[in-house]
Amino acid sequence: MTDDIKKFSTLSRRGFLKASVAGAVAASAPMVFVSNAHAYVNAPKGKTVTLGFNVPQTGAYADEGADELRAYKLAVKHINGEGDGGMMNTMKPLSLKGNGVNGKKVAYVTGDTQTKSDAARSSAKRMIEKDGALMITGGSSSGVAIAVQSLCQEAGVIFMAGLTHSNDTTGKDKRKYGFRHFFNTEMSGASLGPVLEKEFGKDRTAYHLTADYTWGWSQEGSIKKYTEKLGWKTKAAVRTPLGAGDFSQYITPVLNSGADVLVLNHYGKDMVNSLTQAVQFGLRDKQVNGKDFQIVVPLFSRLMAQGAGENIKGIFGSTNWNWSLKDAGSQAFVKSFGAEYGFPPSQAAHTCYVQTLLYADACQRAGTFNPCGVIEALEGHKFDGAGNGPTEYRADDHQCFKDVLVVRGNQNPSSQFDLLEVVQQVPRKQVEYPASMLGGELGSCKA
Repeated sequence: MTDDIKKFSTLSRRGFLKASVAGAVAASAPMVFVSNAHAYVNAPKGKTVTLGFNVPQTGAYADEGADELRAYKLAVKHINGEGDGGMMNTMKPLSLKGNGVNGKKVAYVTGDTQTKSDAARSSAKRMIEKDGALMITGGSSSGVAIAVQSLCQEAGVIFMAGLTHSNDTTGKDKRKYGFRHFFNTEMSGASLGPVLEKEFGKDRTAYHLTADYTWGWSQEGSIKKYTEKLGWKTKAAVRTPLGAGDFSQYITPVLNSGADVLVLNHYGKDMVNSLTQAVQFGLRDKQVNGKDFQIVVPLFSRLMAQGAGENIKGIFGSTNWNWSLKDAGSQAFVKSFGAEYGFPPSQAAHTCYVQTLLYADACQRAGTFNPCGVIEALEGHKFDGAGNGPTEYRADDHQCFKDVLVVRGNQNPSSQFDLLEVVQQVPRKQVEYPASMLGGELGSCKA
């Protein structure tokens, strides 16, 4: 890099810092960032490149965040040539060689999103401004993901989303600098619909309890869309606050509503609590409309299943990935993660690990850390060997398309981790949709 470009890069970062300080004083003022084809925010100058891992270390989704952070640390080890390499031995194509990225070792800083959008943005800004993070990744909430993705678009820093399931992340709120490996609620609905019809029939009446933020709204809408296509009726859809803890006041009305299915559009500890309380209220023992009462959890994770214990048995849902998959990539990751931490990874860990490798590989393939070059390398990228079959990062909306898993709580688990039985690996073609369907505009790269 020439002295002139180094000077411009320094000025660019100072512009970002100045705009951010001004924004703290006047939140409504627009943030201004300076960039061109050669200079960009936090261009690495030393022997390392810094990534920002922004996860919920406290709050309702803290269990997911802890597993995400474990996966991020493992990915950094593998990229830098430590450990057994994990999925770097199975992902194809892959340009990484286990000696860092573009001649630099990977370093990282961490933050706590608290599962709150404002806290997540503040944490991301700190990592960009003070720690020199070139890429931000993480989160276990779509509200957080959308907020941080917007910040990263303003800053000219790539955001590799962690666990975010709302359609909006790569729909109406998609951004040029944002990429999502995790699936979305549209895919959950498309994969679950046929299974619910087969198991429970077409004549059903559903009652929804829904987390009152972007993910819950999106999940409720997608499940309604696909179940009502079957002929199901929706009796009610009630919004519940994130982190409510006690859901009894929301479950009591279900008992005499005439509904014969309860759909819990909850995640993390909220799902554990609402499901446990629904079972305690005797819903699973009821018969309504001449049918056995059923509970559906559209988005599952192994961590949630562990929290819910016996209550999870027989309950259907969808998941992005499960450690029981037998493909080479999944098993390589499970082996590495298990050796490092003593237990199998969750779907949150999986998607965050893969996102880190995909970002690093895109930098290596592009031969630069310049976000515009990295974005170009990621858009339309096709790869395999990371679980879920052949996968594509669709250029039109930066959404990964791959197989989706429909799972059911295991009736006879062999261990405390063998809690979700994969009922069907739904092929990509069944869950894919036109990018225009969910709206939004990517915008442009700043170079």
